[in-house]
Amino acid sequence: MTLVLRAATPLDAGSAGEILYRFQQDTEWMPKLYTSAEAVAFCGLMIDRGWVTVAVRGRRVLGFLARDGAEVCALYLAQGACGQGAGKALLDAAKAAAPRLVLHTFAANTRAQRFYQRQGFAETGRGDGASNEEGLPAITYEWRSCQEAVA
Repeated sequence: MTLVLRAATPLDAGSAGEILYRFQQDTEWMPKLYTSAEAVAFCGLMIDRGWVTVAVRGRRVLGFLARDGAEVCALYLAQGACGQGAGKALLDAAKAAAPRLVLHTFAANTRAQRFYQRQGFAETGRGDGASNEEGLPAITYEWRSCQEAVA
């Protein structure tokens, strides 16, 4: 089946929230700060703001990306969806829509770091966790289009 990217609708909040919640629950180093209902509500808020694109194959949401201008606020994939092209497709769509992107990932998330580096992102800073709810050290990455880089 073909991978389809589309703007998220309010009905996608449950799927996106479940993806976010499962990441929190299944990641050993991640603090367990939110309930499933809170994750769904948070995703619903981002969807209502028009920030979210979902990657769908068949009827299954494989992942989502939330972007507010140049900031990638969230990029999460469902369990078993890594390596199927959904994350790259979501990020490529965000790159096509903005000449510059900035995002943060936790220092413990080495898989995400490798992914972002492969996608052309460069590290621009580090934080000790004081500026995020989880209290975890984080890394800031930035990507610029070729046109943006020479301007």
